[in-house]
Amino acid sequence: MRPGVAVVDDHEVVALAVAGMIAGRDDLRFVAHARSVAELLDREPGPVDLVVLDLNLRDGTDPADNAERLHAWGAQVLVLTSGENPYLIRQVSHAPVQGILRKSAPAEEIVAAIVRAAAGEPTATTEWAAALDSDPDLEAATLTAREREVLALYASGLGAKAVARQLFISEHTVDDHIRRIRHAYGQLSRPANTKVELYQRGVEDGFLPIPQQQR
Repeated sequence: MRPGVAVVDDHEVVALAVAGMIAGRDDLRFVAHARSVAELLDREPGPVDLVVLDLNLRDGTDPADNAERLHAWGAQVLVLTSGENPYLIRQVSHAPVQGILRKSAPAEEIVAAIVRAAAGEPTATTEWAAALDSDPDLEAATLTAREREVLALYASGLGAKAVARQLFISEHTVDDHIRRIRHAYGQLSRPANTKVELYQRGVEDGFLPIPQQQR
């Protein structure tokens, strides 16, 4: 039997596009569209080998959790993203997914990724490679783990004293971390002299989540 493909996306047009891409193929078949992982699992549409999952669903669910649920359900997962949220891309990059692909990719590239993912094969993409390469847990990251903690708390609005209390370190140590963080970004010609600029740098690099837009 041909591998079954389902789409979990808020927008039906994405499901229609995926269905159209694989229509008539002898190696894939479109099974279902759902607006959330919960809806797909409740519906039990039959054998689903691959779920094409939208990275940022409107129900506010965590993309890594969604991938974990689908994987436990027995389906492979291929993530589609508009590329606007590096924080979520980084989160899902270590989840059990076969790849992360931009929605704007050419149709043939998307179909090729679906074929590989449905067969349980990883699909190397720029988005996935970039997320893994820039992972804050890797030694090559610009900031240390402690510096990322300080940045996340300080740039989110806490003062140095409050950050020190939360991390059980001295205020002087917090100030030293902030100086090193600002220096690191300065070396990259990315100003981080103000708290607003620190927040912007943290969001750009995926160390801080992007605020959700009002819908």
